[in-house]
Amino acid sequence: MDKLRIAHVMAGAVNGGAELFYERLCAAQYEQGLNVLPIIRQNQNRFELLRNAGLWPRELSFGSKMDFRTKRKLKQYLTEFSPRVSVAWMNRAAYFMPVGDWVSVGRLGGFYDLKYYKNCDHLVGNTKGIVKWLIEQGWPKDRAHYVPNFARDFPNVVPKRPNFIPQTAPFLIALGRLHTNKGFDTLIKAMPFLKDAHLFIAGEGEERAHLEQLTETLNVSDRVHMPGWVEDISQLLGACDVFVCSSRHEPLGNIVLEAFAATKPVAALASQGPLELITDGENGLLSPLEDEKLLAQSIQKLLDSADFSSKIAKAGRKKFETEFSKETVLQQWYDFLSKVEKV
Repeated sequence: MDKLRIAHVMAGAVNGGAELFYERLCAAQYEQGLNVLPIIRQNQNRFELLRNAGLWPRELSFGSKMDFRTKRKLKQYLTEFSPRVSVAWMNRAAYFMPVGDWVSVGRLGGFYDLKYYKNCDHLVGNTKGIVKWLIEQGWPKDRAHYVPNFARDFPNVVPKRPNFIPQTAPFLIALGRLHTNKGFDTLIKAMPFLKDAHLFIAGEGEERAHLEQLTETLNVSDRVHMPGWVEDISQLLGACDVFVCSSRHEPLGNIVLEAFAATKPVAALASQGPLELITDGENGLLSPLEDEKLLAQSIQKLLDSADFSSKIAKAGRKKFETEFSKETVLQQWYDFLSKVEKV
């Protein structure tokens, strides 16, 4: 494999699915043998993580539209590195992306405003639905590409449930920022229909107070646990009985892929990403948006039948292995980059 030179530009938040995958992809492509330059918004933890992976990231402020220093320094860093392809992750990075002697790619993980991508030669969506939408917006079909995310694998994990959850209680887990898009309110509303189950929501965000009040109102606060962000979810995933994705808006659903990887049955609401990933009744169960009763019924169905639950979980694992494993997605990224850098 030749030394394809690629710059990845990320101006995202401290936490988030796109930011996590950015870190994993940069490190994995470096391990793959590519010459990778990460350019990131100032973030000490992200900088150290990438440095520990063997990379040497550049940091910029990526401030307002009047942040002329970022514009100037980004052009300087890219010109000095001379990438064959430069990838801008989401709107802010795409806005700052300069024109140069490289192929510019915008990477989208949602249905973003395309006005930010005017300097991009190609766009990548991490779902087929996003690519379809790009073409519907008038983006040229031959410059709209599908390249998915890979999910973390969890080999040889020793399952361990938190000590505050009874060993005999059905154990549900959900992950994500405490934001209205994640639909944790719908999931909490399902809990009165799941009498003995305990729910563990790993995440933090602006909806915490509202969600905590909801658990009190529904008298389920003793069975709904929200400890904040969890660095290592592998043991939790290994121990849970059902993984729940309650998002009312979820373009992809990295969390669903991680549940697939952990061979866990998934009950999800039918937002965009789960609809693309899950075939209802085969590798997961889907319920209508905003319907806590039907979500509870899906969860209970998985809890009631170990054989059915195992069948669903194994089908999810198979989909992960064939479409979303690290090796599979890295090859797709390499094929895409090799193709566009020659155009």
